[in-house]
Amino acid sequence: MKIFATRRIPRAGRLILERAGTVEIGVEREDVLVPKETVVSGVKGADVLVSLLTERIDREVMEAGTSLRGVANYAVGFNNIDVDAATELGLPVTNTPGVLTDTTADLAWTLLMAAARNVVPADRYMRGGKYKIWGPSLFLGGDVSRGGDGTPKVLGIVGFGRIGQAMFRRARGFDMRVLAFDPPLEKMIGETEGVDYAEMDELLEQSDFVSIHTDLNPGTQHLIGTQALRSMKPTAYLINTARGPIVDEIALVAGLRNGEIAGAGLDVFENEPEMAPGLAELDNVVILPHIASASRDTRNKMAIVCADNAVAHLKLERAPNCVNPAVYDTNAYKKRSRV
Repeated sequence: MKIFATRRIPRAGRLILERAGTVEIGVEREDVLVPKETVVSGVKGADVLVSLLTERIDREVMEAGTSLRGVANYAVGFNNIDVDAATELGLPVTNTPGVLTDTTADLAWTLLMAAARNVVPADRYMRGGKYKIWGPSLFLGGDVSRGGDGTPKVLGIVGFGRIGQAMFRRARGFDMRVLAFDPPLEKMIGETEGVDYAEMDELLEQSDFVSIHTDLNPGTQHLIGTQALRSMKPTAYLINTARGPIVDEIALVAGLRNGEIAGAGLDVFENEPEMAPGLAELDNVVILPHIASASRDTRNKMAIVCADNAVAHLKLERAPNCVNPAVYDTNAYKKRSRV
């Protein structure tokens, strides 16, 4: 059996793949994008495709894999894959959900704290030898807990799935009031002690921190744009560890420059790895290279889940994390599964 992986996944997963078949890697280096022609060439004759979120797996790629039995994505998100086309072609697509919930929430909380307390510019200040004497106005930031005025801060969570709920749990430790917006989960949010459901406009207007945890779809593209930023408090902070295009990055740069909001923390970008012009020059934004799930344990567990999904594809079994399960009942899948 042949497994084609666009790039290497951590060793914990590779060992599982290597026991299941011959593994071919598209590009070995981690800092190089995989050319589409390499992916197309690699899937020819492959039984399973292991993809990373950096590679676009479109109809052309999947049609080239005439012997493919499935696609195993090494990520929770799967907007890099044309799932509709995969279903039409009889290909189950899998992801790695649940594994990185707390690790991602940890990083989102890190961004929230770092942005509010000016951690990055203060660090640069120290490293640059600029600190001469303590002063009462040195790097004034915002409180996350009740702080000096004793008022609970408000965290607005956009998307109340696994990671959004993990952020809620962290907020309780800081005695925050929590608002959440997620229409499909409105009833569940309303029944959860300590969090109140809020429509988007209300959430933006009332929150001291807005943290994005929704998925990327046509309805959330540029959900946070010029109008949304102007609706936020000038003392508020925006955190995004979900998907870059949910935020209109050019509008965000303008909002940060103009003082429409106090700051931001970003782990994802609209046209990753590029950033909107001017973003990197701003002191009131913390920018990280998509490392929300980047702990050793979590990345290894993601690799194991991805590899287990891939092996299920090879064995023509229902994969445990299939995002298009209806595919198993299609004639296209049945045709592919005849061996």
